[in-house]
Amino acid sequence: SCSFFKSENISLLPAGSSPAIGSSNTRNSGCIAKTPAIATRRFCPPDNAKTDTSSSSSLIPTKGTTLPSILSQYYPEALHEPVKKLLASSEADMSYPIFDGILTFLEHLRQAGVPMAIVTSSGDAKMRRLMDAHPDFAAYFDDVITDTRVKRSKPDPEGYLLAASSLGVAPEHCYVFEDSFNGIRAGRAAGCRVVAVATSNPAYALASLADMVIDSFAGLLPEHLPGFSKP
Repeated sequence: SCSFFKSENISLLPAGSSPAIGSSNTRNSGCIAKTPAIATRRFCPPDNAKTDTSSSSSLIPTKGTTLPSILSQYYPEALHEPVKKLLASSEADMSYPIFDGILTFLEHLRQAGVPMAIVTSSGDAKMRRLMDAHPDFAAYFDDVITDTRVKRSKPDPEGYLLAASSLGVAPEHCYVFEDSFNGIRAGRAAGCRVVAVATSNPAYALASLADMVIDSFAGLLPEHLPGFSKP
C-alpha cells in the first residue's frame, strides 16, 4: 500500500471477526514514504478461516499489515498458498496512477537536501512493478523497505525505525506520511512526527492521531510541515 498512488489496495479481511522527513546532527532531513490507495478489494476466506466470532464487526481491517502477518493471524496454514496466488494474480493487473502534486512535492524535498525512503507492507514484486511503472518516482528514494525486511508488521515501529537508521536521521526528527491507522500508529510508536493522508480514511478520524492531516499533496511545501528545517 502507498500514500502517493491511486493504486487499488487489496486487503485480506476475514469475515466474522499504510514518508518520514527529519533532522539529525549528520543529516537534518529525511523522508520515509508509505505507498497510498483509494480503492479496496476485500477477500473473505471460507468458514475454516481463523476468525473471532465474538467480535461485533463483520470484517477485520488489515490495511498497513504485511501479508505474512495477516496469514499467520487469520488464515489456517492450508490456505496460505492459495491466498498468496490469488493476491499475486490480482496485484499483477494493478495500475499505479500518482496523486496530484506528489512529484512536485518530492522535487521540493530533493532540492532541500532531504533524503527519502519508502516503508511499505507490500512485497518486493509489487514494489518492483510500481517502480518500473514510474522510474522518475523511484529515483527520489534512497531506500525501499518492504515486508521482507521486517519481522514485525505495522503498527509495530520496526519498519520506520529501520528507515530512519538507513537515512541517518534520528526518528524524532522524521516525518512519516501515512494513510492507514496501523501505519499512523507505527509512526507514532517510532517517535516520528506523523502526517496523516486522508485518502483512505476521513480527515476527522485521523486528526487526533497525527501531527498534521492533509487531503492532497497539491501545493504542499516542506515548510508547511510542523517544525521542518532544511538539512
